[in-house]
Amino acid sequence: QVQLVESGGDLVQPGGSLRLSCAASGIIFSIYVMGWYRQAPGKQRELVATITSGGITNYVDSVKGRFTISRDNAKKTVYLQMNALKPEDTAVYYCNAGYYSGTNYQAGSYWGQGTQVTVSS
Repeated sequence: QVQLVESGGDLVQPGGSLRLSCAASGIIFSIYVMGWYRQAPGKQRELVATITSGGITNYVDSVKGRFTISRDNAKKTVYLQMNALKPEDTAVYYCNAGYYSGTNYQAGSYWGQGTQVTVSS
């Protein structure tokens, strides 16, 4: 059974920081490209960041310089460190185990339940 469990979301003030975690089970974690997505109210789900098994990262422009994706293959966990948070970062954050097709990231079929991040004063 494949399971992805996100955690770490919270209510935080603008400029604050959070660290999200996604623990995976039921997969050979190290072979997957891991991605973080987010979905804000009324908006499409957006790919935020990806990291390959070897540690190569990519970010959507809006979070570059503020967010850092990382992974611990031994713990089968992917993280998203979020600094200098803005109200527009408010969303439910999801992780996914996927792959690259050429230069395009393709999400896998398994999603976690998501974790809520709210940035507000």
